Amino acid sequence: MRSLLLAPMFLAACTPASVSTTNPMRHDADTLAVAQVLDGYHAAASRADFDGYLGRMTPDGVFIGTDATERWTTEAFAAFVRPYFARGRGWTYTPTVRHVDLTPDGRTAYFDELLESTSYGTCRGTGVVVRTAQGWKIAQYHLTIPVPNALADSVVRMIRAQ
Repeated sequence: MRSLLLAPMFLAACTPASVSTTNPMRHDADTLAVAQVLDGYHAAASRADFDGYLGRMTPDGVFIGTDATERWTTEAFAAFVRPYFARGRGWTYTPTVRHVDLTPDGRTAYFDELLESTSYGTCRGTGVVVRTAQGWKIAQYHLTIPVPNALADSVVRMIRAQ
């Protein structure tokens, strides 16, 4: 019995970001498994591990980048990522806070997380993770750069000017 109680504590200790849920009763093995998929996704990107990174997405998944033109299917995103990773060049986003919630049927999770990047500073990732026969996979990942409300007007002006 003691080992069963320690397993969730061990999994939580291995998760860099603090994981919370809207429903405190859902801080369970599935929530932690989703967090591990996301942590592995970020770790693989940092190592430029192509298979480890794209292998965590569903074949029909979507990656939405920070630019309004960036909406890639998994296949298109793989083509974009491949040359960078082939040169050993990845990107590092370190999760600091993460919220994971599951649908009542337990087959889909949605999340939002704050990330730190040396290139972009504080970022936000949001998305959907689905339970598949191969385990939890990312069906959609959306990376954004949160804009403080005090800067929103000037940022909008710069975007419009472009």
